[in-house]
Amino acid sequence: MFFGISHLVLPCSDLEKATHLWRDVIGFAAARSGEGYVDIDTGSALLRLLQVPKVESQTSLRLQVADVAQAYQSLLAAGSTSRYAPMRTPELEEMACVSDADGHAIVLWRALTEDEWGFVPELPKQGEWTADAEDLLQRLLAHVPAFFRMLARRKTTRIIEQLAQRRAALSPASGSSKAISPQSAKVTRFRLVEPLRAEGINPDEYRAEFDYE
Repeated sequence: MFFGISHLVLPCSDLEKATHLWRDVIGFAAARSGEGYVDIDTGSALLRLLQVPKVESQTSLRLQVADVAQAYQSLLAAGSTSRYAPMRTPELEEMACVSDADGHAIVLWRALTEDEWGFVPELPKQGEWTADAEDLLQRLLAHVPAFFRMLARRKTTRIIEQLAQRRAALSPASGSSKAISPQSAKVTRFRLVEPLRAEGINPDEYRAEFDYE
C-alpha cells in the first residue's frame, strides 16, 4: 500500500534564495519546478521548496557530510546563521547546526571513525583469553583501516576461537577450557604481515592459520 516517502516539503518565503542554497551551495540538483515550487533531488528523497507568503513553523533536516567543519563554514558563508558549532556527541558522531533564512535547522553530521572514538572497543570474545593474547590482537587490529576494523575484529576473534577449540579437541590433555594465548592469536591476512613481523612473529611458521578461512 505504501511505497515510501517521495517528497519532503520545506516552506520558504524566498524561493529563489532557498533554491540557491540547496542547489548551488549544498550541491543538490534541481529535479523539476513549477508555479511556486522547486523539487531538489537529495539522492534519497525529493525536497520540495514551496513558496509561501509566510513561514508559520520551522523544521529540521539532517545532512550527512564528509567534513562537518567545511560544510558548516560553507553554509555560514552563504548567509546561514549558526545554532551550534561542530562538536562530538556521545553517540560517536560529529555534528553542527545552522539556520537558513527562514529559520529551518540544517543539521550536519557524520559518524566518527574508530580512530576518533578515544577508546578501543572490546573484542567480541566468547571464550577465555589471556591478557597478552587480547593485547596482541588489539595491536594488530590497529593496523586495519578503521572502515573495515569492526568487521575484522568480529571475524578474526571468531576464527581465533575456532582454532583454539580445534586445537583443544586434538589435544585433550591441554584442556578445552584453557585460555586463548598469543599462540592462538597469530591469525591474519596479507596486510598484517609486516605488523606481525614487527611483533616478532614470523607468519611463515603459521601458514595453516594464516590461510585459514
